[in-house]
Amino acid sequence: MIELKRIEQEQDLKTAFRIREQVFVAEQQVPRDAEYDQYENTAHHYLAIYHGVPCGAARWRATEKGVKLERFAVLPDYRNKNVGAQVLKAVLEDVQREHPDEVIYLHAQLPAVNFYKRHGFDTEGDLFSECDIQHYKMVYRG
Repeated sequence: MIELKRIEQEQDLKTAFRIREQVFVAEQQVPRDAEYDQYENTAHHYLAIYHGVPCGAARWRATEKGVKLERFAVLPDYRNKNVGAQVLKAVLEDVQREHPDEVIYLHAQLPAVNFYKRHGFDTEGDLFSECDIQHYKMVYRG
């Protein structure tokens, strides 16, 4: 069973940060100062719990270009268990309810492009690098 929480308590936010730390900083070697930014206090954060174990995180924020989905992370032992898809679904539902007319976009790491394509996103523009990881901008088409 997968439970999804829109984070409202500091303890849940700390748990989401630990998941991001493990996935992005430890596993993918993203510099810690690049992982955490000035938007942490204004973004909307989520936590995924699989059979009682916190295992996934995500956030979104409004930008001048639309709504940007960011920091989607699932711990290695919980990948391919539908956690990422459930997190994405919950985030998209919230964003569409709160910002129905906004463009929804994200920067997908190259290995995740097909995952996002299966969920209604299309690539836009050229391949680029963030923190030495290849990405495509992707826009939600529904």
